[in-house]
Amino acid sequence: MIKKFLLPATLLLLAACNNSQSFKKAEDAQDAGREFIRASLDGNYEKASFYLYPDSTNKMMFAKWKKDYDNMNPNEKQKYKDADILVFDSHPVNDSVASFTYANSYKKDTTTIRIMRVNGDWLVDLKEILNNRH
Repeated sequence: MIKKFLLPATLLLLAACNNSQSFKKAEDAQDAGREFIRASLDGNYEKASFYLYPDSTNKMMFAKWKKDYDNMNPNEKQKYKDADILVFDSHPVNDSVASFTYANSYKKDTTTIRIMRVNGDWLVDLKEILNNRH
């Protein structure tokens, strides 16, 4: 009788332990933007991808960001990890889209991303970067 309950309980416990890389859903657009940017600066692309709207253009841009980061020397990676996020503007465009303009204290390049609520989840859309290139 105990064996019947021990195996499912053990499997449930192992499943819970293996889920240590689960990430907290963003509470709002600003939260999604900060979490995505911080994870990107830290080189935690698994976490950053959790906050990314997964369409083909975003996946392509994200893969390039990751490749560029992976090719950096350790000193430059550390400078990004040590950088602060500098938010210049964050405002709603409508009830399910927000604009988020930021830089980081290391490079200071201003970037604007769009954050969208999709099926109740706030996700980063990188395509706004392409729209703002001059």
